[in-house]
Amino acid sequence: MLEVKNLKFRYNGFEVNASLNVNKGEILTLLGPNGCGKTTLLRCIYGILNPKTPCVYLDGKDVHSMDLRERAKKMGYVPQTHHPGFPYTVLEFVVMGRASQISTFESPGSEDYRIALEALKLVGIENLADKPYTQISGGQLQLALIARALVQNPRAILFDEPTAHLDFKNQVKVLEMIRRITAEKKVATILTLHDPNLAGMYSDKIALIKGGKIHAVGEPEEVLTENELSQVYEISIKVINADSFRFVIPVLNELKNH
Repeated sequence: MLEVKNLKFRYNGFEVNASLNVNKGEILTLLGPNGCGKTTLLRCIYGILNPKTPCVYLDGKDVHSMDLRERAKKMGYVPQTHHPGFPYTVLEFVVMGRASQISTFESPGSEDYRIALEALKLVGIENLADKPYTQISGGQLQLALIARALVQNPRAILFDEPTAHLDFKNQVKVLEMIRRITAEKKVATILTLHDPNLAGMYSDKIALIKGGKIHAVGEPEEVLTENELSQVYEISIKVINADSFRFVIPVLNELKNH
């Protein structure tokens, strides 16, 4: 289990305050408007930003007390954006995720490349293994980033806006892959999203974030209500139930008046 207990962090005058947990094999989505603190919270959980007191625990162990190598073995982090630099092949790029599993002055071996290729197969882009990763699409790059996180063999994976800059088809493809990996690998998954509809479709639990704090947390049907969403997004919202799905839509008349 990944637990966050009374996390408090102040960053550029903005304060984040949160407690939550996610079990192995579950997806918890941090949902809220731009600037509400989702990414800051995610970075605090991983340790990119460091709260002053211990507050993040993976299987009972303080994450922030781990050195970088140990943390990388146990937690994967997939950033919102990645800017390719040197034109490594996709396979070489994914193999870099094995750095925490090999000695400091050791080069990746055949077993590391085998594991990387298996990860590419799992996310469905093994055909791109020899292609420069500077030449693949945004959706393919996101899948390569997921594969690179997988080769760490982590117990938890954090995804910051995995659907950002993707078209609808690739948004669904990436989220389907995250759901499959979470279930098959039994990892604890936390991701951030803007879209309540996608969050409702792919989350076991949702934490609504407002002003850096947890506004509500629970299963999608408990959290994705007209009252809770209207408070968080500060517009009137309608929730429509149809064919076992919940569709979240804004009230257009109110949008026209803003």
